[in-house]
Amino acid sequence: MSLVEIQDRIVKAETEAGRGPGSTELIAVSKVQPNERVHAVLEQGHRVFGENKVQEAAGKWPEFRETFDGVTVHLLGPLQTNKARQAMELFEVIHSLDRPKLASTLARLAQEMGKCPDLFIQVNTGEEPQKAGVLPKDADGFVNDCRNLDLPIKGLMCIPPVDEEPSLHFALLAKIAERNGLKGLSMGMSSDFEKAVSFGATHVRVGSAIFGARDYG
Repeated sequence: MSLVEIQDRIVKAETEAGRGPGSTELIAVSKVQPNERVHAVLEQGHRVFGENKVQEAAGKWPEFRETFDGVTVHLLGPLQTNKARQAMELFEVIHSLDRPKLASTLARLAQEMGKCPDLFIQVNTGEEPQKAGVLPKDADGFVNDCRNLDLPIKGLMCIPPVDEEPSLHFALLAKIAERNGLKGLSMGMSSDFEKAVSFGATHVRVGSAIFGARDYG
């Protein structure tokens, strides 16, 4: 599927949901994609990308930024505290704030560096033991704790369980965000981004539908 087709489908979903066109940002998930595929999408004018690992982003984006202006890179994958400084230098947005220790580390570094990426708190809406994220029952308290650390919390992020109806999880995330006065909703991927838009997603994370299947070697 082409980038333009994805963009058109997002606009259509926004219209059907009674939302203004452009209210959902498309994050092109470029993790594990060959540089030539990423370059091709940049050439088409797209400037918002997502990566899962700090190390991979560090080897890719500084060079691309030298050629293309206005690039924004989002960290979507889990962040280890020992990579936090590097992440804060590399990314404009981090979607995977998921525990108090990481929040404290980011707050300390933000004071030290005088800047901080926009942050999304990851919520484990399916309460899956193998998945990162705060549990829904703990989300309100964690949002409040992060605000007390002066962290720039812009919204919430979730990755629904693969074997469950994603709409239930999108609705839950939207409800938690609303009661905490948060506008940002990072939810929806290649298979369900239109559904996410209908539930108010402000950021959808689409990879394989844009770039093609990943080759993990």
